[in-house]
Amino acid sequence: MRLARLLTTDGPVSGRYDDGVVYAEDGSYEVGVDGRLLPPCEPTALYCVGRNYAETVEQMEYERPEEPDFFIKPPASLLAHEQPIPYPEFTDELTYAGELAAVIDERCRNVEPEDVSEIVRGYTIMNDVDALDQQGRTARKAFDRSGPLGPWLETDLDPRAVDMYTDVAGERRQEANTELMLFGPYEVVSYLSKRFTFEPGDVVAFGSPANPGLLEAGDTVEITYEGIGTLRNTVVDERD
Repeated sequence: MRLARLLTTDGPVSGRYDDGVVYAEDGSYEVGVDGRLLPPCEPTALYCVGRNYAETVEQMEYERPEEPDFFIKPPASLLAHEQPIPYPEFTDELTYAGELAAVIDERCRNVEPEDVSEIVRGYTIMNDVDALDQQGRTARKAFDRSGPLGPWLETDLDPRAVDMYTDVAGERRQEANTELMLFGPYEVVSYLSKRFTFEPGDVVAFGSPANPGLLEAGDTVEITYEGIGTLRNTVVDERD
């Protein structure tokens, strides 16, 4: 089942998504007519794992991590499906990275890998936008609207062998499968839960396959994970 959030003139609504319609408790809403999609959750934090594909580690000449390597994006980084990605004035090297993300369903801590499926609400897609020429991960990755997320949640998905691809300006840039992760989704969620108390709606992103790359103003980024759908955003230059 797909779950979505929609911004209407009366405020946000949420419910089951099917073929362009959100079925909420108080009725049905057509996407694009009655409102636009919002990020599919309201996290207190987005926990993001890097260096989680061997090919990416080799391509970027990183050291292979012995345990999940992570950073945090704040809620201000959220951006919805089809909303423009700003190309900030402070960078000349904006990059994309297509990632699978889990959304936590309940307050929890110290979750064992075999129990992770019980505390995950569903899976969605994140674009880990990065200002590559900035100093330190927080400056690079935690700015406003640097975390496009959506378009909805898929509640019925085994995240361990999902095909994905990323197209930028109509060109295929990434293609992989989640089975190539160094640390699998259940292992990552468990690892982070031993360091942080998760709250409902929190996001855990599992890292990008090889070929994260540069963006230019006007580029449309389409990230597809089979079984979920496609997250689509277009870059708009704030430097003009």
